[in-house]
Amino acid sequence: VKQHQLSGPLALSVFTAVLGSLQYGYSLGVINAPQKVIERNYARSLGTLREDMEPSRNLSDAEPTHPTVVMYWSLSVSIFSIGGMVSSFLVGFVADLRGRIKGMLAVNILAITGGLLMGLAKMGTPHIMVIAGRAVMGFYCGLSSGLVPMYVGEIAPVAYRGAMGTLHQLAIVTGILISQVIGLEFLLGNDDLWPLLLGLSGAPAILQTVLLPLCPESPRYLFIKLGKEEEARKALQRLKGVHDTSKDMAEMREEKQEAMKEKQMSILALVRSSVYRQQLFVALMMHLSQQFSGINAIFYYSTGIFSKAGVTQPVYATIGVGVINLIFTLVSVAVVDRAGRRTLTLVGLGGMCCCAIAMTVGLVYLHTYTWMSIVSIVAIFLFVSFFEIGPGPIPWFFVAELFSQGPRPAAIALAGCCNWTSNFIIGMFFPYIEALCGSYVFILFAGLLLVFIVFTYFRVPETKGKTFEEIAAGFQRKRKGTNSAPTGETEMVHLKSSSDA
Repeated sequence: VKQHQLSGPLALSVFTAVLGSLQYGYSLGVINAPQKVIERNYARSLGTLREDMEPSRNLSDAEPTHPTVVMYWSLSVSIFSIGGMVSSFLVGFVADLRGRIKGMLAVNILAITGGLLMGLAKMGTPHIMVIAGRAVMGFYCGLSSGLVPMYVGEIAPVAYRGAMGTLHQLAIVTGILISQVIGLEFLLGNDDLWPLLLGLSGAPAILQTVLLPLCPESPRYLFIKLGKEEEARKALQRLKGVHDTSKDMAEMREEKQEAMKEKQMSILALVRSSVYRQQLFVALMMHLSQQFSGINAIFYYSTGIFSKAGVTQPVYATIGVGVINLIFTLVSVAVVDRAGRRTLTLVGLGGMCCCAIAMTVGLVYLHTYTWMSIVSIVAIFLFVSFFEIGPGPIPWFFVAELFSQGPRPAAIALAGCCNWTSNFIIGMFFPYIEALCGSYVFILFAGLLLVFIVFTYFRVPETKGKTFEEIAAGFQRKRKGTNSAPTGETEMVHLKSSSDA
């Protein structure tokens, strides 16, 4: 049965969509490596660089960086998250306006603009150009980090929904890795080529713009939102190969009937509605657990942490983290539909919690025992691998699974905004918290991880292999009280969906 579910057009569509995520990953990682080089360019254009320092080209600058430069640098890093916070609210609007495909096409204009702004930074005032480019790019990534999982979740066959949802994260970590490698000093991370390094983040958008017109629109959007049954059937046939589409159409018809009962929800309505409170709470907590696990602290500041642990070439260690990242996301792609979402999230969070404690021990006793540096380095690598098994990829597509067609766009927008906001908070305040707590900073994350583990254990349901209907029905039952028998209506829905299972 499974053989003919993966067709060429389906593969092409998923590949094309996740190019957007590749770009998001690239933009996340690209700013890490060439920090000193870019700071020096900012300083030069701001006139705070002492030219007599110039010829020595000493990268471990003895003189402290000028406060204005630090401010512009922090802004270059964090404006990206602010752009994403703002635009993640518009995901539902863009997705429903002209459809998922046209939506992704339209936002590519932003990506190319952002890329050009950064690529031509040397022609204008560098810090202004880079900050503007990062803002536009962040705005783009906020939209694409919602549109991609939505489109992929809607076109993926149930048996592969988890694996395909995880591809979004796989593309993100691939993007991070590519940006770290190209950002090496002898490639593009140098004085002459850094604008090109930043500007390349617009490159996948060009490829995506060429490929998107070849991809079928999401059948769910065509049928449930627009009511175009014939077009939806054609899209399904293209996605699934030529076999009989009646089962899929029947499932969507049921979803459509449900969707007729529930109007398309605005974000405010979703927040106020008591019906979806459970789902929304779970969705937001999943995204919080992804960001507040401390993973971004490691990504943003890995080079610093490695040099503190005594690695001579921290850049390469950071690239090592990127590679581990990629490998374990692949593991997740392979097992997520078999092991289940909930299990993997628990395993991942639990492992990370232990690693955070080990890392702290390693950093605290670093100067007492030399071998402790190995402990903290191994802990970093394991921390990252546990992250990519569960808490990394799962929240993105989990939100799309928790909600039916009506509130889905609003839910994805809210969860996305929550993710970006916490990303911004970590990126902005981690250096200060680290200055406060020193080596004990990861104990803080271990505590947070413990909270998330308890929450996941008691509150997060398993969704693998269930239709969107069944997942929603599970929450309805929970809401009506676990002990009271489910009312006739949900029982009927449940019977209906289990009969064709």
